[in-house]
Amino acid sequence: MGILYSEPVCQAAYQNDLAQVWRWVKEDHHYVNIQDGFNGDTPLICACRRGHTRIVSFLLKRNANVNLKNQKGRTCLHYAVKKRFTFFDYLLIVLLMPVLLIGYFLMVSKTKQNEFLVRMLLNAGVEVNATDCDGCTALHYACRMKNLTLIPLLLEAHADPMIKDKHGESSLDIAQRLKFSQIELMLRKAS
Repeated sequence: MGILYSEPVCQAAYQNDLAQVWRWVKEDHHYVNIQDGFNGDTPLICACRRGHTRIVSFLLKRNANVNLKNQKGRTCLHYAVKKRFTFFDYLLIVLLMPVLLIGYFLMVSKTKQNEFLVRMLLNAGVEVNATDCDGCTALHYACRMKNLTLIPLLLEAHADPMIKDKHGESSLDIAQRLKFSQIELMLRKAS
């Protein structure tokens, strides 16, 4: 089921209901950036939580503010980077892997979709070094997840690998601690 929102436009964005999002935004343009009363998520953050690229694209075309933060201090970029495969995605990948590598192609497709989502947000001017309530940037999360696809995109957008979180750990420190040598090398070149 997931998250329930008090703002209908946020719920529609979370559930990938473009028709409802369009209806709410058409009714009143301020709904593009409205923040949910419970956790402060915007429709853009809601769509990024689930990786709904059509909704994100729609909202960006209507000048959604990519730098608004929710109550945890996270922007849409934090959630786009943290986006993982759902249980259903994993189930399909495992079941379809032996069948002509369909599972593999599904996995590649989902990864490309997430990369496209992050590119859209970066092109829209999201603050790549924004920190959340824990002092983490999107790069911190990408390093923890060993995301070799998104780390170069973030670094290209000038993500700072030396920003420390509330525990005094930088993205470079995370890569070293987790022994992600390839990521560590990328981060060292960028710093």
